[in-house]
Amino acid sequence: MSHTIKAAVLHSKGDLRIDTIPHPGQPGPGEVLIKMHTVGICGSDVHYYTHGRIGPYVVEEPMVLGHEGSGTVLAVGEGVTHLSPGQRVCMEPGIPNPRSRATLEGRYNIDPDVRFWATPPVDGCLAEEVIHPAAFTFALPDALSYAEGALIEPFAVAVHSATKAQIRPGDVAAVIGCGTIGILTALAALAGGASRVIVTDIADEKLALIAEVPGIITCNAATTSLSEVLDAHTGGWGPQVVCECSGASAPFSNLWELPAPGGTVVIVGIPTDDDVPYNITAAQARELRIENVFRYANVYPKAIDMAASPSLDLSRLVTTTFCFDDVVDAFDRGAQARPTDTKLQICFE
Repeated sequence: MSHTIKAAVLHSKGDLRIDTIPHPGQPGPGEVLIKMHTVGICGSDVHYYTHGRIGPYVVEEPMVLGHEGSGTVLAVGEGVTHLSPGQRVCMEPGIPNPRSRATLEGRYNIDPDVRFWATPPVDGCLAEEVIHPAAFTFALPDALSYAEGALIEPFAVAVHSATKAQIRPGDVAAVIGCGTIGILTALAALAGGASRVIVTDIADEKLALIAEVPGIITCNAATTSLSEVLDAHTGGWGPQVVCECSGASAPFSNLWELPAPGGTVVIVGIPTDDDVPYNITAAQARELRIENVFRYANVYPKAIDMAASPSLDLSRLVTTTFCFDDVVDAFDRGAQARPTDTKLQICFE
């Protein structure tokens, strides 16, 4: 076994390098050693690359990027019985404190002590090999490729969002924002029983990616009134569920008027501006239920099963795959935020 491996290491804002780092070693009890195959580039990875920080999380020392990963098990530690060498896997990147109150209540995603890949100072998975807890490592069925396995992480956000929305069979849903999370949330809403989902964005290129999916109705909010489209498809009543996935501030100006009375607003995207309008009167008068989403908890097995269903095709989201040696080019491409790009991935093989 080599004593060193290669990894994509962010040293500071705009300074991403392929470095040689120490090998992670052999897995301990309850752990697995994984040979990485595919890693997706998330918006948070790009933000660390371009800004060196996200809110209070600051890159103060070199950090390996990446948290959307799939690979192959190389070795298992003592006590690991559900995985074996050679299995293809994907990994849930957040490791909570198993004894925290949040974890014991089943909401480990909001554990203040969670250690999340590529969130300073925790290294991510853009490395040739990583060690990870077996409890947060999941076998991929034959129906899913490595590329789709790396998409399970963002899809878990979507499944968690649809679960919190409490979608019922026949509901009409609306999804604001047609990036990776928006598209996946729309697909999860359909799989959860929504009869149709109206998806809105201001980029035709993004909307075109999902427009042909049965049950999806697209609306370019820059040229068409979203309220009118929603009224047309709900008899003027409004959708039962509205998911805000854009992370922009503008949609909040009339977000509270969009759902049907007694409907639900799910805030999935994290606004870049903390000061967004919240029309309390509108929300109160119509008894809207408001749900917030932060990552996910207890949904990975369900997300994998859903992704393996013949009715879903997550691979449609992958725009371009870069080889690991071109990782800096991949991040430079991600920083351009091209409207034609949905998911960029990096492959080690």
